[in-house]
Amino acid sequence: MAIRTTLKMGEPRLLQQALPVTAFDTPELHELIADLRDTMVALNGAGLAAPQIGVSQQVVIFSVTDNPRYPDAEAVPETVLINPTLTPLSETQDEAWEGCLSVPGMRGLVPRYTHLRYQGFDQFGNAIDRTVSGFHARVVQHEVDHLWGILYPMRIRDLRYFGFTEILFPHLGATAADD
Repeated sequence: MAIRTTLKMGEPRLLQQALPVTAFDTPELHELIADLRDTMVALNGAGLAAPQIGVSQQVVIFSVTDNPRYPDAEAVPETVLINPTLTPLSETQDEAWEGCLSVPGMRGLVPRYTHLRYQGFDQFGNAIDRTVSGFHARVVQHEVDHLWGILYPMRIRDLRYFGFTEILFPHLGATAADD
């Protein structure tokens, strides 16, 4: 379909709560998902939320197979998740480095739950109910945060661990710097 422009941190629409999807399996929803997928793939993203392309809908897509931005990440199956709810399955969190297509060229050390359940729907209205951990749990939390108007720098506990990728990780070169 189309590669869309991603909104950058500072854009007020990124701070708004997205509206729930009320109609599934529509041409408009399928077009939105195709645009999200095309944009995510073109930018080597691990995921993308509708608000990042200026659409106030509770729709995210994520997938990690062989991503140069996350060379050591475990595989995450392509998922379209609509109107999600997240339920942490323990209080255990870990901190790991995250980047974001809406915060290009930067990374931060972000705490996330290590084990959670997510529920929602696919684009056809079929229920999704998964229990995940590790990088999969991190990716879904990051993307769903966008639906609530939260960008990952808002979750960083210590801003000494937030900066430009090229400075923090000079050994990764331009691949990682182009978040």
